[in-house]
Amino acid sequence: MTNPRQLAFIALRDVHKGAYADVALDRVLQKVNLADSDRRLMTELIYGSVRRQRTLDTLIDQLAKKKSHQQPQDLRTILHLGFYQLRYQERIPASAAVNTTVQLAKENGFSGLTGFVNGLLRQYIRLAEKIKKDPLQLPEIPVERLGILHSFPDWIIQVWLEQLGLAETEKLCEWMNQSPTIDLRINPLRTSIEEVEAALQSVGILVRRIPDLPQALRLIGSAGSIQKLPGFKEGWWTVQDSSAQLVSHLLDPQPGEVVIDACAAPGGKTTHMAELMGDKGKIWACDRTSSRLRKLQENSQRLNLQSIQMYTGDSRHFKQFQNTADRVLLDAPCSGLGTMHRHADARWRQTPESVRELSVLQKELLAHTSTFVKPGGVLVYATCTLHPAENEEVISTFLAESPYWQIESPKGFELPDSTHSTPQGWFKVWPHRQDMDGFFMVRLRKTNNSE
Repeated sequence: MTNPRQLAFIALRDVHKGAYADVALDRVLQKVNLADSDRRLMTELIYGSVRRQRTLDTLIDQLAKKKSHQQPQDLRTILHLGFYQLRYQERIPASAAVNTTVQLAKENGFSGLTGFVNGLLRQYIRLAEKIKKDPLQLPEIPVERLGILHSFPDWIIQVWLEQLGLAETEKLCEWMNQSPTIDLRINPLRTSIEEVEAALQSVGILVRRIPDLPQALRLIGSAGSIQKLPGFKEGWWTVQDSSAQLVSHLLDPQPGEVVIDACAAPGGKTTHMAELMGDKGKIWACDRTSSRLRKLQENSQRLNLQSIQMYTGDSRHFKQFQNTADRVLLDAPCSGLGTMHRHADARWRQTPESVRELSVLQKELLAHTSTFVKPGGVLVYATCTLHPAENEEVISTFLAESPYWQIESPKGFELPDSTHSTPQGWFKVWPHRQDMDGFFMVRLRKTNNSE
């Protein structure tokens, strides 16, 4: 089977049964051999339909007699695919979007409802032509309006509105609905940024550098399979978003030091620290899940790094590391609200309750991993979320309970747009301002009298 829309439907059916969107996509791709253009269309339809689910459901609610949640699940998925193409895929002619969706209904058990599918999608087209504006009706309450228009749960919109206000929240929503870019981190122990630029350009891949990040290159346009790009097998580079690269620079590990990465897998920051240390010293890479540490092992071998030691287990329970580390990185498990453009279904999986639970875990991890740091040493706390309960509140609670710790503003460390080193001393990367994943990071110093 090579019909990208039918394959997208099969993957989306898995998503609605609980599968992660990227896992469902990979599962289907492994069984078929698609042309690149079909693979791109299928990927776009899957991620787009999941990402825009709330908007698409609202269109069904407004145009059909039965609300979206009353429709048979498979029919709802087919309607999502049709409306997604009509609303968000300008290169697909409206007639093709309608006809292929009707065909999907016919081939997947809804041949008796093809008239309904055809009529509903054509009603959307007629309405758009008649009123010369968006057929989607929006409420006036800002939280609901933004939530329906940009397809986010109200609670996430509320969290952003409180921090950013209306205009910037809208920009952030728009940014989070873009297709993600791919950044590479050059391995300076094996190559130079100029050599990687030349190798990629020789196969027609355009790249650009990221200001203030000496190892970062951003791919421009489609690059195909990452593993087939020049330099991958040779360990010249690894994939890592610019924001994540900032974290290891903030920690600033030095050659010969002992460093603990308390939640290391899948290991992007661990391998970056090893590169910054010239692969001299020792990095303990700890994680609860041995299968996730295997990914780190593969990457460190590919990058030819020797200084990393794996340690499986929950960092909240380690006693053996007390006062042993010059530096500790706590890249804490979080809700991932800063990387929702990469994870299409993250906005629907997280809840205010899950954020509260994560906040408790983060406080426990910070309280315990801080004991790993030698007097005078440094700990960096980082997350890829933009929720204050997981960021500012965690740090404020820790500092209130830990008199021998203080925030340290690092010398010589600039964000690509340095305006967001806050007065309190923590760094917050807002994606719509800095065009990279949303991140929070803060550098803490243990004063000498805190044995």
